[in-house]
Amino acid sequence: MNFSLNEEQVMLKTSARNFLEKECPKRLVREMAANKQGYSPELWKKLAELGWMGLVFPEEYGGVGSTFLDLTVVLEEMGRVLVPGPFVPTVVLAGRPILAAGTEQQKRRLIPGIANGSIIATLAFLEAGGELAASAINVRGTTHGEDFIIDGTKLFVPDAHVADYILCVIRTGDGVSKEEGVTLLLVDAKTVGIHTEVLKTLTGEKLCEVVFSNVMVPRGNILGVLGNGWQIVQRILDEAAVAECAWMTGGAQWILETTVNYARERLAFGQPIGSFQAVAHRCANMAIEVEGAISITQYAAWAISENDPEASAAASVAKAWCSEMYKHVAGDGIQVHGATGFTWDHDLNLYFKRAKTSEIAFGDGRYHRERVAAYITGEGN
Repeated sequence: MNFSLNEEQVMLKTSARNFLEKECPKRLVREMAANKQGYSPELWKKLAELGWMGLVFPEEYGGVGSTFLDLTVVLEEMGRVLVPGPFVPTVVLAGRPILAAGTEQQKRRLIPGIANGSIIATLAFLEAGGELAASAINVRGTTHGEDFIIDGTKLFVPDAHVADYILCVIRTGDGVSKEEGVTLLLVDAKTVGIHTEVLKTLTGEKLCEVVFSNVMVPRGNILGVLGNGWQIVQRILDEAAVAECAWMTGGAQWILETTVNYARERLAFGQPIGSFQAVAHRCANMAIEVEGAISITQYAAWAISENDPEASAAASVAKAWCSEMYKHVAGDGIQVHGATGFTWDHDLNLYFKRAKTSEIAFGDGRYHRERVAAYITGEGN
């Protein structure tokens, strides 16, 4: 494959960077971390007007008709400035599954609203165990006439407090394997019996506890096939992992550029600190890790765009690398900056904390290395 962006992608990247540097200053990032909503409706509207919400959806549903690789170009720039809000939950965690597995009626009812920014959606997957496995799905959905009744608690649901719809992963039956009996339901977030509480997080991201108490959902809201939803979940997690990788590479590039500029300007003993081998080599290691992350993420995004058979393995390779990379680059950036890098006033702390949460989002390095190991040994086929 060609690892260079094509002309349209370069234009998209340039326009995204110019727009976000103006519209999403660090002041806004800090304000939204403390804000109850966690995002700016004004910025959200502007993102929709640019067509970013509809980027990966077909034109017949109000979208732009671009590829997942194109989306990662935008996500990289969003990660570079730490855009707050429910973009990834709405587009990747909910919108993409609806496009892939929804009925025609579901697509026409929801995707145009997602594409124009009028619908915010999210995914409710994790539970108390925090595991990315079918065996961890214990929230039950029981049949009641033509409806399902959901009871149980979902944790760390992104932006559920502002969502219009929640794509909920539940267990509707038991089979020979834990993968059998998993079902996805599209739930109107305003349904009676849903209680949402925003959890306190390291970065100010709005992750929620969502309690379902006797919540009735029509059978027509099943996404895909009853009891056979695990394959859809796996696809969601793969795409979410690569989306997070794109976000991380954007943030890491900002850290690298900021750190190198500081090393060129900061003087010690009458010369720039970047002239000292210890600092120069640290910056070189940062550059190597970032460049590797960019290439590996582009490959994984390309594999998803092309429905390549190795897309799942590529997603895990990328997430395993990027989880470690972002953490290392953030730490090294602070080391080069010295004491000033540890202060709240310096923007580096925003990236350092985000590196930690991104490391574990959708599976940390250890989890994805185990997936890669299973794939190359044949255990994951």
